Amino acid sequence: MKFRFISPTLHGVADYSAGFGLILAPFILGLGKTNVAALWISVITGLAVIVVSLLTDYKLGAFRKIPFQGHLAIDLVVAITFMILPFALGFVGIEANYYLFNAAVVFTVVALSENDY
Repeated sequence: MKFRFISPTLHGVADYSAGFGLILAPFILGLGKTNVAALWISVITGLAVIVVSLLTDYKLGAFRKIPFQGHLAIDLVVAITFMILPFALGFVGIEANYYLFNAAVVFTVVALSENDY
C-alpha cells in the first residue's frame, strides 16, 4: 500500500475546500471574541490558500506558476505557523484549538500527498 495516497487533484479539492472553510469557519465558530487576530488571520489565510491554489501547477490550478512541490512547502509553512500562533498571540479556548486542529490537518495532508508529481 502506498503511504502517500492523496493525488495532486485530490489535494486541490482539499485546498479549495480549506480556503473557503478558513474564510467562513471563524464567523460560524465566533472566533475573535478574545483576540480579533484569530478571526482575521484565518480569513486572510483562506484567501491566500485560494490564490496559491489557482497558481499551482495541478489540474485544478488556473495559472500553473507554482510547482506542486513548492505548493507543499507553502502548506508546510502554514501548518508550522498555525501551530505557533496560539502561543505567540495568546489564543485560548476555541481560538487556540482551531489553529492547532488546522495545523494538524495541514501536516497530515502534506504528509499523505504524493510529491512525485
